[in-house]
Amino acid sequence: MSILHILNGDSTAQSFEDTGLEGDTLVWREVLSEGPLEENITSAGFWRNRSEWIGDTFSEVPGNYQQMVLDQLAKLDDGYEEINLWFEYDLHCQANMLGVLAYLEQKTDLSVPAVYLICPADFPGKDRFGGMGELTGEELEYLYDNIRVQLNPMDFMLANQAWAIYVSRDEEKLKEFINSTDYWGNLQNLKPALAAQLKRLPVDEKGLNYIEHKLLEVYNYGYKTWPEILSVFWQSETIYGMGDLEIDIYLKRLIKKGLISLENR
Repeated sequence: MSILHILNGDSTAQSFEDTGLEGDTLVWREVLSEGPLEENITSAGFWRNRSEWIGDTFSEVPGNYQQMVLDQLAKLDDGYEEINLWFEYDLHCQANMLGVLAYLEQKTDLSVPAVYLICPADFPGKDRFGGMGELTGEELEYLYDNIRVQLNPMDFMLANQAWAIYVSRDEEKLKEFINSTDYWGNLQNLKPALAAQLKRLPVDEKGLNYIEHKLLEVYNYGYKTWPEILSVFWQSETIYGMGDLEIDIYLKRLIKKGLISLENR
């Protein structure tokens, strides 16, 4: 059987090499929790806009995006019989998961491949679970053996609805979707992630959203350096799953508005 494992980043990919699990790997390096989106994720325009935004925001050259993202994405066209999705509970991962599911639905016959989800919110014995990137190969195998679930048509239907509403960035539609959805199927971590998205959609009269307010609050509390602010923010806002480059997007907006002045990186 041909098997593909879609991994949520390079840190997980390093540990995954130490597992005894069969199959090829695709490392998902996109950040669909930020930047321009549209419902048709299989269109050339979608990936052109993503490439341009990634390049402008993170100073990446187009060739790197082609190699690190698009060449990996091409593996989804290879006709695997089984695909395993390794994504976590936070908004960063759940947005990427929705994107992958939307891509699979738009590109493949869902009778083939069989799609499975490994989506941990915690790990036995780890009080502050920091994500699959901190796990060993043996611990990743434990997740595979104990929490892996096969997604069914209802899960795909739910994911498709969530993706369409997520990319619309419509606050009222998202609120209605969260409040009216009683059945979350095998996507049990999706609701809290979408609730986190709902918190950051509104913008006040100063043009600030929830994330920027939290960062400004940390700054005003006396944390004036990049590392300090990132550390404090991560402690209280783990649901967003942001890396330092993502938080930089918001910090730079605050700097541009003249609301903060950081001492150093």
